[in-house]
Amino acid sequence: MAERETENEIKRIRLWVSYDGTNYHGWQIQNNGVTIESELNRALSDLYGQDVKVIGASRTDAGVHALGNVAVYDTESPIPAEKVCHALNARLPEDIRVTKSEEVPVDWHPRKCASRKTYEYRIYLGEILPPVKRLYSHHVYRPLDVEAMRKAAAYLVGEHDFKSFCQENTQALSTIRTVYSIDLILTSESAVPQNAAQTTNEQTSNAKAPAAQTTDAKAPDAKSRLPFSGELILRITGNGFLYNMVRIITGTLLEVGVGRYTPEEVARILEKKDRAAAGPTAPAKGLTLVKYEFPENEPTAGEPAEE
Repeated sequence: MAERETENEIKRIRLWVSYDGTNYHGWQIQNNGVTIESELNRALSDLYGQDVKVIGASRTDAGVHALGNVAVYDTESPIPAEKVCHALNARLPEDIRVTKSEEVPVDWHPRKCASRKTYEYRIYLGEILPPVKRLYSHHVYRPLDVEAMRKAAAYLVGEHDFKSFCQENTQALSTIRTVYSIDLILTSESAVPQNAAQTTNEQTSNAKAPAAQTTDAKAPDAKSRLPFSGELILRITGNGFLYNMVRIITGTLLEVGVGRYTPEEVARILEKKDRAAAGPTAPAKGLTLVKYEFPENEPTAGEPAEE
């Protein structure tokens, strides 16, 4: 008697996911609304004709966007991994797209391996917020001392206990994280600035701003900090982020920008390990997870990032 055919082996598929988080209650499944995870599970279950659940890398909050979040799931289906993204996109709403699907080792876990994440927080500077930016930028119409913000951000680069910069109800076992870089990039729009004094070296040189560690530039005077039409992009890369950590860092640096804190105060806030010492949590809509990297030959990560 011929032996029974061997069943298909289990495969693990990795998805790279991009989404506009405006209409969703975050990544993780919630009882009170639709989430990115629930939509992916629904589309995958429809594709395979059976219940499928993904494991996500970053549990982004309600209203937060992503260009490159990551999820995995297991399947025995013979559908080629690289074809899955197109099949899913036909089943997903327009504000969620799988940009790539690929097979990975069955023991690969997105929250249990070394990774680097890059977030961007967009701040629109100007008297009037253009409607097309209302869902993706936080509007600030007060003058900001961007150089002071850079000096303050430099204190946050490196391995630190970021307890002051996460919500008090954190479930993380450790609040120690490593921030590799913080860049503050000032970009102007094509429109004429509202004040001629803004057309200085700051406006042109900061189109590609130096990293936060750069502090040798002279701080602009009050006139050169008058409002103009453009965006300030805070770009931060780290090995993991605590719950609301990027948004609290942004809110604190904005307090520096308007003169409520000095740059040196941010160092003291870090040392206090007290959420009450830091600034407010910036709104979710300005935040986007722009890049996820999994460097090879780095040690396995310990605790999953809380995000």
